[in-house]
Amino acid sequence: MLDDVSWTIRPGERWVLAGANGAGKTQLLKIVAGSVWPTPTGRDVRQYRWKGGLWRTPQEIQDEIGYVGPERQDRYTRYGWNHSVAEVVATGVHRTDIPLRSSSDADRRRVAAILRRLRIEALAGRRFLTLSYGERRLALLARSLASRPKMLLLDELLNGLDEANHERARRWLESTRRSSLPWVLSTHRLEDVPASATHALVLEHGRIVYRGSMRRAPLDQWLAHPVETRKKIPSPARRSSDDALVRLTNANVHLDEHVALKDVSLAIHAGDCWVVHGHNGSGKTTLLRTLYGDHGVAVGGRIERAGIEPGVPLQAFKERVGLVAAHLQADHPQELTADAVVQSGRHASIGLNDPPSAADRAAARRALRAFGLSALRARPLRELSYGQLRRVLFARAWVRDPALLLLDEPFAGVDEPTRQDLSERIEDKVAGGAAVVMTTHRRSEWPRCASHELELARGEVRYAGPVRERSPSRRRRPPVRRSRRRRRSLL
Repeated sequence: MLDDVSWTIRPGERWVLAGANGAGKTQLLKIVAGSVWPTPTGRDVRQYRWKGGLWRTPQEIQDEIGYVGPERQDRYTRYGWNHSVAEVVATGVHRTDIPLRSSSDADRRRVAAILRRLRIEALAGRRFLTLSYGERRLALLARSLASRPKMLLLDELLNGLDEANHERARRWLESTRRSSLPWVLSTHRLEDVPASATHALVLEHGRIVYRGSMRRAPLDQWLAHPVETRKKIPSPARRSSDDALVRLTNANVHLDEHVALKDVSLAIHAGDCWVVHGHNGSGKTTLLRTLYGDHGVAVGGRIERAGIEPGVPLQAFKERVGLVAAHLQADHPQELTADAVVQSGRHASIGLNDPPSAADRAAARRALRAFGLSALRARPLRELSYGQLRRVLFARAWVRDPALLLLDEPFAGVDEPTRQDLSERIEDKVAGGAAVVMTTHRRSEWPRCASHELELARGEVRYAGPVRERSPSRRRRPPVRRSRRRRRSLL
């Protein structure tokens, strides 16, 4: 995946890492972090300078490198690590994966100070797995800062963040301007490049095409620009039947002791294209997982699914639904091939309980081919980039020609050409009469065929109905506030 890469990161340098899906960005960060070994070439290919010494293997300094990325985040889901946010951040102080000892008063003060600095102190007592995707990302950034890293690697840090949390993360990146802490931030979006960045590295097909000063970096050529939504196209007329595919009535959903959805009523019909939006933690992911059947509705409310009557298993409904969500990337074993993951979509399962049938194999080949993934079909998930894996999940969702698509932040981690391609596929499904429910934080990602919008706030419906004339505006990058007073560093 990487070929003849030479790169030096010095104290005080702040790098932006860019490139298309599959260019090798995440692989490069893993090599720097020491979690992946470069192919031996007979010469020293990786060196670390620390405490006046030269280290040729990462074992001695791995704990000094902070890493925040989707794969690290997925581990908490995979292993069910559901500790409080304060406990998760304290593991950074102790440099352990899970809490193994109690924190001292000094540790607790440090954790509280970092949470305040990132402006997420309200999350301290929440259980990690009850947080939204974006909230988890900021909690793991706090955990890395608690470890006092000598270098910080941020793989798509700003993915999945709402406007407020995006600003929190961006403000922290700007605050490192006077710090000697070097960091590397990978991104696909020009609007996510912080003004404090000093250098850029651009990869194409595993090779460096630019390495140097940010002032001369050709990022306009490689990163997506924030753009207004393309010209709206009409949704197809509803079918004659008024029967909903899924209907929620006065639904309340609880996650542990946290009320994630409150009194939500919603009906989804064939040909509808719903866009669900709201801040991190507003209940968007919980809503999609409730519609799918992963979460139950509390007594007093109800959920109705077409064709699911008493005695009919919920699995029959799931097999008619295509699902794309971040948790699927964590749930599937990393040794599974792309082919096996797509085959599992035929049965709405994680992996396959039985050997695939000839029909399973043929359908998976067609779906992989349709999404341009035939060359990756035999590759295990651990060898795929985040964007490639997201496309595999799209192929999995499409493999049974579903009547309903549930898409949770479907464009997270994909480059602009891939996003446009996937958007057109969504629009084609709606034109064919399928229903779509999709969450996103970015107005520019709304499908042109969007017919309805649902705005959530703290689990409650603020608006549900046809797309409004005044929709949430695309994010404008706020001006960087520079203070003459040097801030006390918590790094």
